[in-house]
Amino acid sequence: MDDSSAALVVDARGVVTGWSEGARRLTGFSADEAVGRPVRDLLAEEPGGGAVPGRPPLPVGVVTVRHPDGRTVTLRLTVCPLAGPGDEDAGYVITVADVGERETSLAGRVFEQSSLPLSVCDTEQRFVLLNAAACEAMGGSEESLLGRTFLDVTGLSDGTRAIDRHMRLVAETGRPMRDETYSQAAADPDQQAWDVEMWPLRDTAGRVVGTALAGLDSTEQHHARRRLALLDDATTALGTTLDVVRTAEELVALLVPSFADFAAVDLLDWVLDAEAPPLRGDLDIVMRRVAHASAGPDAPVTVVPLGRTDVYPPYSPPAQALHGGAAVLARTGEPDFDRWMAERGAQSLRRTARRAATPPPGIHTELAVPLRARGTTLGVAVAVRNVRPGAFTEDDAVLAEEIAGRAAVCVDNARRFARERATALTLQNSLLPKVRPGQAAVEIAHRYLPTAAAAGIGGDWFDVIPLSGTRVALVVGDVVGHGIPSTATMGRLCTAVRTLADVDLPPEELLTHLDDLVTHLAADDRDDVPELGATCLYAVYDPVSRRLAVAAAGHPAPALLMPDGTCRLVPLNAGPPLGVGGMPFEATELELPEGSVVAFYTDGLVGGRDRDVDHATRELCRALTVPAESLDAVCDVVLKHVLPEEPGDDVALLLARTRALGAGQVATRDVAADPEEVAAVRQWALDRLAVWGLDDVSFVTELVVSELVTNAIRYGEPPIRLRLIRDRTLICEVTDASSTSPHLRRAHAFDEGGRGLLLVAQLTQRWGSRQADGGKTIWAEQALPRR
Repeated sequence: MDDSSAALVVDARGVVTGWSEGARRLTGFSADEAVGRPVRDLLAEEPGGGAVPGRPPLPVGVVTVRHPDGRTVTLRLTVCPLAGPGDEDAGYVITVADVGERETSLAGRVFEQSSLPLSVCDTEQRFVLLNAAACEAMGGSEESLLGRTFLDVTGLSDGTRAIDRHMRLVAETGRPMRDETYSQAAADPDQQAWDVEMWPLRDTAGRVVGTALAGLDSTEQHHARRRLALLDDATTALGTTLDVVRTAEELVALLVPSFADFAAVDLLDWVLDAEAPPLRGDLDIVMRRVAHASAGPDAPVTVVPLGRTDVYPPYSPPAQALHGGAAVLARTGEPDFDRWMAERGAQSLRRTARRAATPPPGIHTELAVPLRARGTTLGVAVAVRNVRPGAFTEDDAVLAEEIAGRAAVCVDNARRFARERATALTLQNSLLPKVRPGQAAVEIAHRYLPTAAAAGIGGDWFDVIPLSGTRVALVVGDVVGHGIPSTATMGRLCTAVRTLADVDLPPEELLTHLDDLVTHLAADDRDDVPELGATCLYAVYDPVSRRLAVAAAGHPAPALLMPDGTCRLVPLNAGPPLGVGGMPFEATELELPEGSVVAFYTDGLVGGRDRDVDHATRELCRALTVPAESLDAVCDVVLKHVLPEEPGDDVALLLARTRALGAGQVATRDVAADPEEVAAVRQWALDRLAVWGLDDVSFVTELVVSELVTNAIRYGEPPIRLRLIRDRTLICEVTDASSTSPHLRRAHAFDEGGRGLLLVAQLTQRWGSRQADGGKTIWAEQALPRR
C-alpha cells in the first residue's frame, strides 16, 4: 500500500488488514494500533450509512473517528469492494479524506462547485454524498442529510414516490431515468418543480452500488407550460354553445381550481336583452352575476346569488377594470382593495347564514379582467386567491387577459346569435299564419318547433286557407337556409301562396306560379347568390265531394290515416323544389272517407344527418295509429315518437281530419239557358231555404240567385247549374261552360245595366269566381242569422 495515500484495507469480517501512513496522519492511529482491530472500534459513533462491512457497501460515506488525543475527526470514505476467487466479497479498500479538505480532483471540484443540486444515494436510497446546492434545495446540512433515505428527506407525495420508485429501478436495472417532481400538490399553481436526472454508479466489477441524482429547478418552465396548457384548454373549452350563460360557466370552470380559488363572471344587464349604453366612470356600475364557482369549502363565500344584480363602486377592482379596459391586479395592503374587501365582508355577514361558522381565509389578491369584444365592454371576470399562498403575478394578469379576450368573443357571439334568433322568431311568429276557426272542411291541429341549433331559425311554415265552396287549402313549406333572410323569404312565399289561393288556382298551377316567383327572387338577390330555394306542398280538400287534390314541389309526401286505422303515404309525383324550374308539377287526387287524417310535415321531422328517412317515415305512420283522445294529442304522440332528441332543423307539423257535408246541406238544380227559367229558379231557391229554416235570408238570396243565374244565361254557355250550400254561411254558386269571368264595375247614371254584381257585392260577405276545366263558377257567400 502506498504510504502517501490515506487508505486502509478491511477484510470481509470488518477487520483492518492494511493501514497507510496517510491514514495515520488523518486518524492519529498507527498501523500497529489499527491493524487487526475491527473498524467499529476506531469509530466515535455508528455511521448513518453502510460504510462498514456487514452492510451493503457505499461508494462514498462519512464517518466520525475518535482521535487518540480525545478529539473527533469527520472523514469521507470511498469504498471499493475486493472480489475473491469465487467472485465472493473478500474485503474492501477504503480511501480516507478529511471532509474539511478541499477536493483536488477535477471531478470533485465540479461536484462541489456545481450550481445544480447533485447527490449520491446507495441502493437503499440513502444519501451518501451531497453538494452544497443539494443541501440548500433540501433544506439541511450535509451531516444532517447523510444516511437518511430520499423519502425521509423529501417527504411523501406523488412526485417523490415516483422518484423513489424510479431510483429503485435504476439500482435494479442499471438504466438511467428522468422524472419530474413537485414540492407541493400537482394542482397547486404555486408549486416548485424539478427535473431530476438519475443514473447508476458502478464499482470496478461493474455492479451497481448506488444512484446519482442531478436536479434542475424547472419551476418557471413548469408555470409557463401550465399557462400555455390553460390557454390551449381555453381554445376548446370556451364557446361550445351559442349561449351567453353557458359560455360564462365554461370560463369559470376553466379558471377554478387550476388558476384561482374562486371565480365569477358578471355581465352588464344590456348584454342579456338590450343594446349597449355608454359607461360613466363617476357612477356605480350595476352588473348581473351569471356564473361563479369555488375550489372548495375554504374558498370565499359569494355575496351575489346567481341571476341577481350587484352594485360595484368606482374604486372596486371590477369597476376599475371596466373603466380602464385592462386587467386590474389588487392585493392586500392597497387602500381601495382593503376598503372593498371590508365592504364585501360586511355584505357576506348580512346575506349568509355562516356567522357562527369558521370564516374562510381572507382574500389576499384579486384579479379583475374586463370582457371586451369588438370594441364593446360586456362585463368582467373576477378571480381571487385566499387558500393558496401565492399571489397573482403580472404574468397571470397577461394570461387572464388573453383568456378573457377569447371568452368575451364567445360571449359576444352568443349575444349576437341570441339577438338575431329573437328577432327571427319575432319575425317568423308575425309572418306565420294564425290558424283560426272559419272553415268546416277539416279539423286542424298543428305544431311548430324552431330549432335550437347554432344555424339559427329556419324558414318552415304552414297555412290553412279557406276557399270558396267550403273548400280549404292546406299548405306546408320549407325555405332553404336559416336566419332572418330565410324567415323573410318564408314570409314572401306565405303571402304569395295566400294571394294565389285567393285566385282559386288548382294545386299544380299554383306551384308553377310560386316556382316562377322563387326564380325571380333568386335572380334579384343583391349578393348574386342564386341558392335561394324552397319546397312546398299544396293541397285542396272539398268536403262536398270528399276529394283531396295534392301537388308537391320537392316536399315529402303527406301521411294518410284512414278511419279503419291503416296508415300510408299519399302517392305523389313530386316535382323539383321551387326555384329549379324546367319541370311541370302534377296533382294527385283521391277520395277520402270522412274522418281521415292527413299529416303534412317538413323534413325536419323525419330527416337528419344520421337518420334513415324511410325508417323515420315508417315511425311517423306507426305514431299516427296510436290511439289518442284528440287530434291535438296525436301531434304530441308524433313528436314524441318521431322527433330526434336534438333536431337539426325547424319542424312544422299540420294534421287535418276530414269532414263531409251531407246531402241535406247541399242542393243542386240544372238551369236551362232560357230567361223564362229565372223565375222558377228563384222559387226553387226560396223553397230550399224554407226547408232549411232560413227564411230570414230569403230576400237577399232571391236577389243573388236572380242576378247570378241571369248573367249565366245571358253571357255564359250551357250547361248551367245552381248549387246552394248550407254550412257556417250560405253559399250560392252558379256554374256554366264559359271561361269568361264577370268584372265588377260602377254604372253611370243613365246606364241600364252594370249594377247587378255591385248589388251582390254590397249584400253579401264576399263573392268571386273560380276557373275549372269545364268553365267557371261564380259564387257569393252571405252570413246566416245567429240562432
